[in-house]
Amino acid sequence: MSTHPLPRVRLAAAAAVTTALALALTACGGDGSGSGKAKSAGDGKVAVTDATGTKVDVPAKPAKVVALSEMDLDSALALGVKPIGLTAGRGQKGAPGYLADRAGNIPVVGAVTGPDIEKVLRAKPDVILAGQLADQKVLQQLKAIAPTVVTIGKDKDWKKALDLTGRVLGKQNEAKDFLAGYDAKVADLKKKLGTRAGATVSVARYSAKGTAVMQQGVFISDVLKDIGFKRPGVQNERGQGHSTPISDEDIKQIDGDWLFIGTLAAKGKDADLFAELKTKPAYRELGAVSEGHATEVDGSKWTSLGGGLAAESVLNDIQKAMAAR
Repeated sequence: MSTHPLPRVRLAAAAAVTTALALALTACGGDGSGSGKAKSAGDGKVAVTDATGTKVDVPAKPAKVVALSEMDLDSALALGVKPIGLTAGRGQKGAPGYLADRAGNIPVVGAVTGPDIEKVLRAKPDVILAGQLADQKVLQQLKAIAPTVVTIGKDKDWKKALDLTGRVLGKQNEAKDFLAGYDAKVADLKKKLGTRAGATVSVARYSAKGTAVMQQGVFISDVLKDIGFKRPGVQNERGQGHSTPISDEDIKQIDGDWLFIGTLAAKGKDADLFAELKTKPAYRELGAVSEGHATEVDGSKWTSLGGGLAAESVLNDIQKAMAAR
């Protein structure tokens, strides 16, 4: 989630509405740390410690949940909770493509650049999953609407986020079971891959801005690390942003034993440009491409914020691409 501030007009309008609500609603938060475990706070609430170390009192069984990041949406759905509002995924008009069937017609209440406070207010949530939102002004407005939990830490670890979301939603056991199931699927995939479990795997995304590789500290790199794959070149290093641009002249940097590459949307300008890239000699000469080891993937799943359902789906994609050959 981007932390860019919302336009002043929108903030001012929302502030006028939420100020009134703040008189009746408890602003959730503090600067305490703690064990992170959900504890009874009385009056049908439990206390949790969010990813920033802030203590938040949330309903014991929230029925109306707003998810303000792709990972929050993924986590909630993985735990059997369908949010009443979501933030559109990167390059998407709504939920990421891989979640489209599960997300159904959940209303959009924000974008990657931030939530629409007025839409969140109208949704009347019991709890707000705020992803990695760090804009304090926006967070205060959200807290005036409902208990707000920052679920994603600086390490962007989807497993920690899922565990925390489980505590917020009263789904601790479901979160534990999901993570155990994921570990079992990873172990099974390793067996099916055999010696290929130690292969060098590259992940790249293509857009109108060109090619970008996924470095360490992002969702997909954590999944590949679970499997035991090696990574080529700069993909072994921690990037400064979500992805690192590579010039056409340096496209060899995306090569590996196996290459997974895609765009955020299956149709549109980026997808059309990617189709052109695949005809260029420099791309066709990559070792992974010439050997038939290049797989086109859904970038909204592989190269975005991710989550548990994305991780399981990635395992399936890898099995189809590598274990069946």
